[in-house]
Amino acid sequence: QVQLVESGGGLVQAGGSLRLSCAASGLTLSKYFMGWFRLAPGKDREFVAASLWSGGPTYVADSVKGRFTISRDNAKNTVYLQMNSLQREDTAVYYCAAKSATRDSGSYSYARSYDYWGQGTQVTVSS
Repeated sequence: QVQLVESGGGLVQAGGSLRLSCAASGLTLSKYFMGWFRLAPGKDREFVAASLWSGGPTYVADSVKGRFTISRDNAKNTVYLQMNSLQREDTAVYYCAAKSATRDSGSYSYARSYDYWGQGTQVTVSS
């Protein structure tokens, strides 16, 4: 049974930082593309970042480029999202997601292409 468990969310002031973690079980992380998405009230689910494989390509959305970084530790079966210079617009529930590396890597920003999802962790940025 695959489980993705996010942690590290919370309340932070604008300009601050948080590091989200996504601990995976029931799968071997090295065989999966991993993504982070977020959902803010009144908005559609938004792609944030993706890591195709350890040491491989990473992608971040334009809205967070230069501020957010995705990384993974395959030995720990964990993916991270380092978020710096947080803004109020970053307030959302953040989800990690996984899809088999046998799938199309080009669709990394499409939520529907992912097979597994975590329960989400709330990030709230105050001014």
